[in-house]
Amino acid sequence: MTDLILIGLYALAAGTVVGVGGAIALRVLRNHSIFLNVALLLTITVASVAAGVAAVAHAMFLSAHDLQVVLLTVAASAAVSLTVGAIFGRRLAAASVWAAQARERERQLEADRRDLVAWVSHDLRTPLAGLRAMAEALEDNVVGDRRTVADYHRRIRIEADRMAHLVDDLFELSRITAGALRIALSTVPLREVVSDAIATTAPLAARRGIRILAREAGWPVVVGGEPELSRVVANLLVNSVRYTPPDGTVTVDAGAEHGEVWLAVSDTCGGIPEVDLPKVFDVAFRGERARTPWPHDDGPGGAASGGGLGLAIVRGLVEAHGGHVGVRNTRNGCRFEVRIPAGGSVALRHG
Repeated sequence: MTDLILIGLYALAAGTVVGVGGAIALRVLRNHSIFLNVALLLTITVASVAAGVAAVAHAMFLSAHDLQVVLLTVAASAAVSLTVGAIFGRRLAAASVWAAQARERERQLEADRRDLVAWVSHDLRTPLAGLRAMAEALEDNVVGDRRTVADYHRRIRIEADRMAHLVDDLFELSRITAGALRIALSTVPLREVVSDAIATTAPLAARRGIRILAREAGWPVVVGGEPELSRVVANLLVNSVRYTPPDGTVTVDAGAEHGEVWLAVSDTCGGIPEVDLPKVFDVAFRGERARTPWPHDDGPGGAASGGGLGLAIVRGLVEAHGGHVGVRNTRNGCRFEVRIPAGGSVALRHG
């Protein structure tokens, strides 16, 4: 009985020494990767067992041969345990990181939803109040002269168009965020897409005295969704026109390089504050300092319209094509650039 107690004490002492050292190491490395901490914990556990067995074997005065056999057996078992532990520890670390990222993504989505509801509520409150006031004025015959009545009718149509545009943006964004967007692939000449977008934006640009310039030839042809790509170009153009001062210029260009098709919209807005650049494509972000809309138009798509969703929709549609969109400041303004991979579901040729 005394021998068993001594063996237990030897094993406990050896395991305690290794465990204390391991605890110190874990504390020092607590801010490192999950996999490193899991691997260290497994190593401490196996080392504690090995140290206890070695201490007991040495205390029992085993022969050199028997001691080598015991130590070799312990080493082999430790190697197998550490290998299996490392494999599953890596999987556990990856699962933990994925779970943390999923939780963070869920929190971000929830925050985005709250922000979106707040922004939409704000953007709908003003036109709805205006519509109600004008409708009541017309109903109660507060205004009677033909010119004022016509002006009220015009403003009611403008506000209705504005809300319809906002609802369309919300529907498109909901399809993107819900993963319900289905792109019908076809061969899309960017020349035609850009030409149509310029024609749509031309009245707004003319009212603001802004020139829209585009290259004459060399436009790529891509395989993608024509409605989606048309909306990407149109949103970028409207965004640049809205934020460019009178007598400014918006330039559209495109090309292909390094296995990608790119399309760029550059303007002379004066630039975006560096701190705001990473937020430009966030839902409901419209900027507050340098890139302020120029209040020279009250029609659809003008400075007064839009829920800050246009660029968020651009990012979602471009990513649905396997591409990415970015923005950077230039000497007189900023440049939005869309890049779509040439391989896989996207092909190109020059026309």
